[in-house]
Amino acid sequence: MTTNRVIDDEIEINSFRIEAFNSDELADWQHPLLEIFKPQPEINIPVRPKLYLIPSQFDDDFDSEFAPVPTSALDLPELRQWTTRFANNIIEIWAGRRSPRQIESQCHHRIYAELVKKSGSQKELGHIRKIHIQEPLDGICEATITVRYEDRLRSMLVRFEGVDKRWLCTTLTLL
Repeated sequence: MTTNRVIDDEIEINSFRIEAFNSDELADWQHPLLEIFKPQPEINIPVRPKLYLIPSQFDDDFDSEFAPVPTSALDLPELRQWTTRFANNIIEIWAGRRSPRQIESQCHHRIYAELVKKSGSQKELGHIRKIHIQEPLDGICEATITVRYEDRLRSMLVRFEGVDKRWLCTTLTLL
């Protein structure tokens, strides 16, 4: 039995060269027989999500020409930024530092009426801690916003619907 080392110490590599492998992806398929089996490029056609939204009407009667038109989320402003701005505005309205009139176009008229009643109801200005956003269907956003009022944490629940090319608040609750 031998106990000789398998690796020879005399081999040295002083220089080596790394070459980048550049070849056309389809170059290997140029042979006439292989051309039949060449992979076809995938064509990604963007598919618009189905819009299942039936806008909340709160028992309002609309003429068919003036009824709210649902809008896909792809045609609406960016959701996280929109929700953050809206929540900040609501907190300022509840603290009495902003007029509810400034966001009247962003709320359903019933939500706006409730907001006017609650204007100035909070003693201090709240601070947003976290925002959780879910989109159960295309054109619908349901957000839970955690708001800190001094030593107390409260949750603001908001629902937006894509209506007439804009986000419209259809539910607003402070727990």
